[in-house]
Amino acid sequence: MIKVLVVDDQQLLRQGLCSLLSLSDKVEVVGQANDGLEAMKWLQNNPGCADVMLLDIRMPRMTGIELLNALKQANALIPTIMLTTFDDHENLMGALRAGAKGYLLKDVSLETLVEGIEAVNAGESLIQPAITTTLINSLQGLNTETEEPEQVEPLSSKEKEILRLMASGCSNREIAAALYKSEGTVKNQVSTILAKLGARDRTRAVLRAVELGIIG
Repeated sequence: MIKVLVVDDQQLLRQGLCSLLSLSDKVEVVGQANDGLEAMKWLQNNPGCADVMLLDIRMPRMTGIELLNALKQANALIPTIMLTTFDDHENLMGALRAGAKGYLLKDVSLETLVEGIEAVNAGESLIQPAITTTLINSLQGLNTETEEPEQVEPLSSKEKEILRLMASGCSNREIAAALYKSEGTVKNQVSTILAKLGARDRTRAVLRAVELGIIG
C-alpha cells in the first residue's frame, strides 16, 4: 500500500478526504496535518513513513508552496500532489516550481485521486486535464520574448501524438489504451520524448513543447 500524508487546514474536509481514501485498498493514510508547519514537524518526526503527500495550497502559518520550498532546501521533498480549489496561473506555476509532482482540484473522484497517487509514487508527473489548458496558456504567455528557438532532436509524428495526450493529462495507461499500445511501450516512448526535449519529467516536457511551438 502507498502511505499518504494529508495536509489541509479545513478539518472537516481533511477528515472527509481521509475517510474517502480509506475505501481504497491501494493507499493508506498514515498521518494528518492542519498546516505546513505541522506537516514539517510530522515529516521530521516520521522520516520515511509517508510515500506521497496530499497538500493544500492556502493554509495559515505556512502555505503548501512554502512547505515544499522548505522541504526542497532541506533535501527532504517527497512526491506531492497539490489538492486544491485553485486553478489559477500563479498557484499552478508556484506549485510546479516548488517541486509538486501533481496538481488536482478537490472535486476529483476517488478513482482519479488514487490513480494520481499511484502515478506520482511511480515517479510520474500529473496535472488534471481540466486545468491543463490553464498551464499551457500560462506557459505561452510567459514565453513571448523574441528569442532564438533552441534546437532539439526532432520528434516523430507518433511521439508528437503521445506528447499531445500527455498535455491533456493522460497517464501512460490511458495513452496506451488510446493508441492501442502496451503500457511498457508508451513508457519507453515517453522516456525518449523527455530525453529529446531535455526535460526531467512530463510536466516540464509539456512546457518545453509549448516553448518550442511543438504543441499549443
